[in-house]
Amino acid sequence: MSKTWMVRAGGGGEYIDVFKTRSLIAIGWNDVGQIKNDFTLAALKSLITQAYPDSTNGNIISSANQLFKFAHVFAIGDRVVTYDKASRTYLIGKIASDYIYDPSVEMRHTRKVEWLNDRPRDLLDPVSKNTLGSTLTIFEINAEVTADLLKDPAKVSDTTQPSQEIEAEELDEIKANVIEQANEFIKDRLVKLSWDRMQDFVAGLLRAMGYITQVSERGPDRGKDVVASPDGLGLQEPRIKVEVKHRSGQMGAPDIRSFIGALRSEKGIYVSTGGFSKEAKYEAERSDKPITLLDLDGIVWITTQYYDKFDSEARSILPLRKVYWPL
Repeated sequence: MSKTWMVRAGGGGEYIDVFKTRSLIAIGWNDVGQIKNDFTLAALKSLITQAYPDSTNGNIISSANQLFKFAHVFAIGDRVVTYDKASRTYLIGKIASDYIYDPSVEMRHTRKVEWLNDRPRDLLDPVSKNTLGSTLTIFEINAEVTADLLKDPAKVSDTTQPSQEIEAEELDEIKANVIEQANEFIKDRLVKLSWDRMQDFVAGLLRAMGYITQVSERGPDRGKDVVASPDGLGLQEPRIKVEVKHRSGQMGAPDIRSFIGALRSEKGIYVSTGGFSKEAKYEAERSDKPITLLDLDGIVWITTQYYDKFDSEARSILPLRKVYWPL
């Protein structure tokens, strides 16, 4: 059964005219050289590492996978799609040759293609637009999006297009998925921080919320890692003690009881990137001293709410970029 593949015409679509006029698709990584029939995925990773020594491990794995698919998984007769940014149109064709290493093309890994038709982006469903918006150079397109691409524009009427209400609901669902994915990526970055950097980051969160903080010296912290107050001296309320535990395991009830016992007139925040057991949460809930438990989800939520107020130190620990979404 034939598959449908997206192959981008360069990072910004700059090779779309070459794709059209020469009836081909092509990808870069020229310094890898010709991909022979017996090249395994492991061999490609090794070649990419040698050709691009400054690449990260993630980039090496991604590049090898895409080269391997292009040379060994793509098949004659498979559908192929590329995007013309200028006309906002998806060009649809069929692969017409095996893999060819062609030095006459700027991107030398090529395949011949028979271009058949095109599909304006504005006629696609929101889910299809979202799927095709992936920035990967190569990826397989699922059956639902393929069917949407292959609809005859002449037969598309107002009744077959989603209503504004349905489209808005689909966009809201896509937005929720994007936010969830972004939050997971933020958590991935936070988990990789060292303990002392996580402590500094928590202090940065509190500064963004309007507090002045003091961070404990490196070493035994005697039950507190960060202290915060409006004046920085602890003379104004609220006075806050913060314990930071940056590890994979959950904190249990004994940890919370010990922390609560060390509180005097202060309020307490217990941060655990590994989360909290059910018993630990119960200890916090029944405490007669004000205490907040903060896990990774809580850290991410506060981060996204207050990031605009982060100082340069906190931003350097977790650099983020704002993404704008249409209302």
